[in-house]
Amino acid sequence: MQLPDYFLADIPDPTALSPAVLTDACLALKSNRRRFLANRTTADLIDVVARLAEDWMDSDNPFRREALEFGPAATGFSPETIAAGLDAFFESLTGENLRQLVLQDLGHPHRLERLTAGENEPGRERLGFARGPELLVHIAGGVLPNPPLVSLVLGLLTRSAQLVKCASGTSFLPRLFAHSLYEIEPKLGACLEIAEWKGGTSALESVLFAQADCISAMGEDATLTAIRERLPPGTRFLGYGSRVSFGYVAQEALSKYAAPRLAAAAAEDVAAWNQMGCLSPHVFYVENGGTVTPERFAEMLASGLAAREQFQPRGPLPAPAAAAISSRRAFYEVRAAHSNETQLWSSFGSTDWTVVFESDPRFQFSCLNRFVYVKPVANINEALQGADAIRGKVSTVGLAASGTNEQALAQCLAQWGVTRICPLGRMQRPPLAWRHDGRPSLGDLVTWTDWELPSRW
Repeated sequence: MQLPDYFLADIPDPTALSPAVLTDACLALKSNRRRFLANRTTADLIDVVARLAEDWMDSDNPFRREALEFGPAATGFSPETIAAGLDAFFESLTGENLRQLVLQDLGHPHRLERLTAGENEPGRERLGFARGPELLVHIAGGVLPNPPLVSLVLGLLTRSAQLVKCASGTSFLPRLFAHSLYEIEPKLGACLEIAEWKGGTSALESVLFAQADCISAMGEDATLTAIRERLPPGTRFLGYGSRVSFGYVAQEALSKYAAPRLAAAAAEDVAAWNQMGCLSPHVFYVENGGTVTPERFAEMLASGLAAREQFQPRGPLPAPAAAAISSRRAFYEVRAAHSNETQLWSSFGSTDWTVVFESDPRFQFSCLNRFVYVKPVANINEALQGADAIRGKVSTVGLAASGTNEQALAQCLAQWGVTRICPLGRMQRPPLAWRHDGRPSLGDLVTWTDWELPSRW
């Protein structure tokens, strides 16, 4: 499949991208937005996105086939991992889910079209209108495709011209998505731009920041700080920094019938996108006192990862990443040989997956790529004390519990500062309307106009 050169990232010669070219691209995006996007209805845009998602779920879709054939070389993920990740993303882009997102964040399905009163707001003395940025710039971080794709969908709903700036070597899947939109809706595709260059290229980024009304960026905290400091006054900045996640399994969930299912769900969370996202678990805290012990749960998790490797292999790694896993394994192999408080399970003859059982409850950062810790705890308080070093940096907790204890644990995690709690098996599958880092994803993008109505005499 030969993609036409619709986007800057399609141009094979990276030296062709200059400040002048980027300026022209931004101006063209703003012009196209006024002509083709600004007056589209929310219902119409939702239909387009839902239809596009259905196309991507079709195994015969040429863009999906392209992603699975050439994606492994471009991203480092296996075809099976890419397919599972794309399915998890696109199956959430239904018309109903998109409508619920608009209603949740904006209070009325037509808030982006005209002044309206919210459907659940008390009284009718004030009307509100929400408008998106004229030019919305997304600075994508990392290799996971889902975050920039979600950003593009949100930008379409807010009627914003958009430019996605990808890090070097990471634009493959965002480009395919943009081309697929261009194919079914060329005028909407003309309101998007995909570009790729090395971060910190000041000549290009100064031009981009000068043109943008809003910058949405994901990456390391230091990177976000550097971007924020370079923005012109008045430019809105939405930064999403580094986050980590973990799982928690309560003792009542550890029955001999439920534990294997939970371990398989935990293995799915570890395997999704090879544990590379902020929603991926580094550690599973497992309560003592259940029918199945934490050590046995770790063994079940290892079996689950081994089974998943058969139908969703991790794929090869760059030498430095593989060496990091081998080095970490060697450390725990020595510790396990001299202490009953450490155990290790790992794939034979490869670095495909690793499970470390360790009695120390302190949170431990994984070296990723399906390397995970299981730590026994007496209760949630011991787990949160162990995780105190990452407090305020936790995105998601996968929770397995039941009854009133489940609600009590969720309340405790919420008060501690966790921004998302979900069942095991869904950590890397957030609903479309989730509040990223505890903030309204669509609501963060808009600026409001309130019209306070005159009194009726």
